Amino acid sequence: MSTDLRVGPDDIARCAWVGDDPEYRRYHDEEWGRPLHGDRALYEKMSLEGFQAGLSWITILRKRPRFREVFAAFDPETVATFGEADVERLMADAGIVRNRAKILATISNARLVLDMQPAELDAFLWSFAPAPRERPTSFAEVPATTAESDAMSKSLRKRGFRFVGSTTMYALMQSSGMVDDHVEGCWRAVDA
Repeated sequence: MSTDLRVGPDDIARCAWVGDDPEYRRYHDEEWGRPLHGDRALYEKMSLEGFQAGLSWITILRKRPRFREVFAAFDPETVATFGEADVERLMADAGIVRNRAKILATISNARLVLDMQPAELDAFLWSFAPAPRERPTSFAEVPATTAESDAMSKSLRKRGFRFVGSTTMYALMQSSGMVDDHVEGCWRAVDA
């Protein structure tokens, strides 16, 4: 079996990055690579991917319930109203990643989402989804960025969004199903 696959305790072959963590297995099986739509859902995903920059995704995944709680379920209308007292409240919350620049970006990005028409964020982000490509046989074939993630990042930054670099946007594309990077042999590669 490829080193890019890992068989879990349930005898199912998955992408090896899942490891042995039950929450990672659940995320891989139920979320990663499945098409995600909706402005709120994609705003949340963009925000969490931004918080992940420089950290492992499992850190964010484990903190996601608290993130959802303190960021009002990532409702852009509510987050857009956050002021300095909210920033200080968030900076004091050990249940999330306490990074002032990322917190401020999440708030300002919510305001930018509100400047868009309903469903515009969804349509805008999905407009960068690349055409389906051949399934990767190994992680070595999975890029960190693509021309599409570069273009998405550039367009978002032009609109004023922050923490939306190309690598972060490619991770968003993977997690929201814009690209399918389940490696050959993963049960989701067959099911996807």
